[in-house]
Amino acid sequence: MSARLLVMGAGSAGAENLIRSLRRADSSLVLLGCNDDRFVVRHSAADARDVVPPPGSPRFVPALSRLIRESRVDLVIPTIDRHVQALSDARVDFRGRVFLPAARVIALCRDKYRLTTALIRHGVRAPATYPVREPDGVDEIFARLGRPSRVWCRPRTGTCARGGAAVSTPEEARRWMEVWQTMQGVPLSAFTIAEYLPGREILCQSVWRRGRMVLANTFERLAYFGADNIPSGVTSLSSLAKTVVEPGVVEVCRAAITAVAPGSSGAFSVDIKEDADGRPHVTEINAGRFFMAMTAFDRVLKHNIALTYVRLALGKRVDFGDAYDAIDDYYMVRDMDTEPGVFHADEFFDDGHDASGAAQFTVRPVESARS
Repeated sequence: MSARLLVMGAGSAGAENLIRSLRRADSSLVLLGCNDDRFVVRHSAADARDVVPPPGSPRFVPALSRLIRESRVDLVIPTIDRHVQALSDARVDFRGRVFLPAARVIALCRDKYRLTTALIRHGVRAPATYPVREPDGVDEIFARLGRPSRVWCRPRTGTCARGGAAVSTPEEARRWMEVWQTMQGVPLSAFTIAEYLPGREILCQSVWRRGRMVLANTFERLAYFGADNIPSGVTSLSSLAKTVVEPGVVEVCRAAITAVAPGSSGAFSVDIKEDADGRPHVTEINAGRFFMAMTAFDRVLKHNIALTYVRLALGKRVDFGDAYDAIDDYYMVRDMDTEPGVFHADEFFDDGHDASGAAQFTVRPVESARS
């Protein structure tokens, strides 16, 4: 498929994972990259690299429009929420060059409180969530939640679990929010307090065309980057994740997107957290983009989700029959300054000798996609 794609955020982890996935899937694609940081974009493996004004700048739309025209770009791909919002705001200028859900859907999904309220109203499981309006209201929220031993306190907007933490008492919640207000300028009124869900964290990545789920895959997040240096111990940046087969999770995600984004097209990445009984709840929907690292799994899945997104965006017909593409027990291992590695569980315990007395393993990286 001959096409010229412009990947935003070039040089960052999310963009480079996407570029690698697309390059493996179709060598005929021309992969261009842009970033508002000239140092980061220089690190990109894109076929060409351009510096653009930051999203939200009055110069952003004219500069990107000129780049699209001069580089003959067929499709612009966002990799973070800031890109999604900027492209959505100027979608009239970029008509035919973006593949995004409706602006109202993007706005709804960015506000975690509005989203969970909408999901619950439509009968989709989501954690009970209340907005914090004043310091004294925190005690009332704890009472509404049944005075549990832990609740989840987080801002209603933002990414990478910024400002989120499990807290045990109203006073602890107030102290947590005061720290963010003092150190980061996040007002107390920006926070919510929600039911704490102690189970597994499952990620569901999907692409849609006119209200139909075309392809979806699922992963479990097992460990986080820099958890020791973060008071909450939680981010959305996976250092270790694995593929899982969870058709029930996919059905919850299908129901959630159908409920809040009927008729939508584009990418939807859904965060799921299980309760103590193992029931999945939708905690977040990233509308318009993929997860930062999960396209690394494209090499072992039957269908490449990044390429599927491109084909749908360019008007190609795609129909896999069963939209759910799942395979069990492939692990993604990530660290700073390295390309993510993807290995099957069996490869961690193959052979060798460990002088420390612990189990030794030889890791063989996966080279090609599953047939």
